[in-house]
Amino acid sequence: MYAIIKTGGKQYKVAEGNEIIIEKLDAEEGSSVTFEEVLAVGEGDEIKFGRPFVAGAKVTASVVKNGKGPKLRIFKYKHKTNYRRRQGHRQPFTKVKIEKIES
Repeated sequence: MYAIIKTGGKQYKVAEGNEIIIEKLDAEEGSSVTFEEVLAVGEGDEIKFGRPFVAGAKVTASVVKNGKGPKLRIFKYKHKTNYRRRQGHRQPFTKVKIEKIES
């Protein structure tokens, strides 16, 4: 069984037992999170699509880890004007393990 959920402005296809990295959630490690915005639920050839969400469907997951992604270097440069700016960024994320899909 799989589901398509929406969180953090993105959509993810998940199945039970999957570990996915999503945008940061305000949840402690080891706690449980429920995703109510389920766009589709399917098993084999039988698929239910929502308008926009499937009524009564929810996905339960547990938080495995909160962390930061790899450092990205942002460098701005304009020639002939001695303009250089360097900046770094690490995007925060939450890693969750899908426990249960209810339709």
